[in-house]
Amino acid sequence: MLKEAMEYLLGLGKAVVHYENGQAYSDKRLYLMTEPTAEPITIHSLSGLVEYLKSEYEWDERLMVHVVSPTEVRVFDALNGNKGRNQYIQTTALLPSFNFGNFHDVESFNIKLQSCFVNNDDRSTMLKVVGNIKEEAVNTIGDDGVSQSVVAKTGVATVGNVVVPNPVLLAPYRTFIEVKQPESEFIFRMKTGPTCALFEADGGAWKIEAMNNIKMYLQSELGKELQEDKLVIIA
Repeated sequence: MLKEAMEYLLGLGKAVVHYENGQAYSDKRLYLMTEPTAEPITIHSLSGLVEYLKSEYEWDERLMVHVVSPTEVRVFDALNGNKGRNQYIQTTALLPSFNFGNFHDVESFNIKLQSCFVNNDDRSTMLKVVGNIKEEAVNTIGDDGVSQSVVAKTGVATVGNVVVPNPVLLAPYRTFIEVKQPESEFIFRMKTGPTCALFEADGGAWKIEAMNNIKMYLQSELGKELQEDKLVIIA
């Protein structure tokens, strides 16, 4: 207890600084008094971000608009004397969820296909297969690791083997709704249950496309004059 008290009293004195080998040393711990920085407000759309930037509501410095990911954009200014930044606003996309790599029962998979994916040819083909499949085992005879066949309705009263499409080109809702959803390849697999699953097969290339789509949208909406004078947009 006495030791702590003595250390406290010694700490109240003025710090002594000396220099050695070109470096500064102090006999007391020093705490940096940093400049205050702004905390960002959070929104959930690109259109709201555009409205904020056009308003020039609470900033007069040149800003950086950083497309961090397909679901996040941040806006901040230059480094201050303490190497900190004012972060003014950030937007994060609100998206439906789909568990890629997990098997789903047919009814859940059907609903997710319609609610979480943009309508295109491969989605329509998959819905026909999944919507008409019979409650029987998936036929893996002749499954070469790529193609499969299932027992499904092929007409009003006809039942037969139907080839499961694979791979499929789909566009899930994975970025802001204001921009085009990137299409990418997926591996579509089925197994006994029946159950269905989608596995991503493009190595994440869709993320680069989505981020470029966001950048182009912002460039188009914000106007040339504002970008030349006040904004830098990077992705």
